[in-house]
Amino acid sequence: MRFYLTTHKRHWLRLTDVPLFLKSEHWDRAIKWDVARGPYAIDSGGFMELKDKGTWTRPPRKYVDDLRRIWEHVGPYDWAAPQDWMCEKAIIEGGWFGGQYFVGTHLSVAEHQRRTVANFLELRSLAPDLRIAPVLQGDTIPAYERCVELYERAGVDLRAEPVVGLGSVCRLQSTRQGAAIVTAMAAHGFKLHGFGFKILGLERVGHLLASADSAAWSSHARRRPPLPGHTHKNCANCIDYALMWRERVISAIPTHGQMLLTDRSAA
Repeated sequence: MRFYLTTHKRHWLRLTDVPLFLKSEHWDRAIKWDVARGPYAIDSGGFMELKDKGTWTRPPRKYVDDLRRIWEHVGPYDWAAPQDWMCEKAIIEGGWFGGQYFVGTHLSVAEHQRRTVANFLELRSLAPDLRIAPVLQGDTIPAYERCVELYERAGVDLRAEPVVGLGSVCRLQSTRQGAAIVTAMAAHGFKLHGFGFKILGLERVGHLLASADSAAWSSHARRRPPLPGHTHKNCANCIDYALMWRERVISAIPTHGQMLLTDRSAA
């Protein structure tokens, strides 16, 4: 089980060999490129794209070009997320949720799933060498099953994929519903990646995931004083805090903490 530390600081790639998770857009204006010391994966930034704009504004070919530049300058990544369409209520309906404003796509869950699969197929066709991973989207177990069927009808063998992203469960991860969705998809034999999983979600279903990522360390640090000897206001952008938080998360998972610690040797 590989646990990726999510960060917006791309230079961390040269500072640590722990697995990192970064958005492709963090390299949009890159002049200096840091070669990765350890494993890393790429997020497409879909949540913020759909939250703020209600649609994808970066064409698939441009996204592929961006991924190729990252691969060539930083080194091969484990995998990259497609330009998928999340199915959370806030993303679809829009409005104010949790103090944030969502534009809303005003499309159906079924249409989000169709667009997610179509984008994966287009990206895979444009760049079969770039390790772009399929992602499952839905809002209920039957909906996720329908997404599986869409991939199957398109000729995609999800069981043979190195990783299959499980979207739209971030806010459900610590709930019974979220656990049921993960369990149902894991029963297919997919090597699942859980986007944005925190400790409560990992305690419930971490043993069913091949990998997961989290940026929760930053908000955790923002609410607390800085580490001793640190002069910044808080450690919300601090690699020392992030690495300490990661170790605490791993050690807090009693049954599979040791599995998580083997991710370095698996690289």
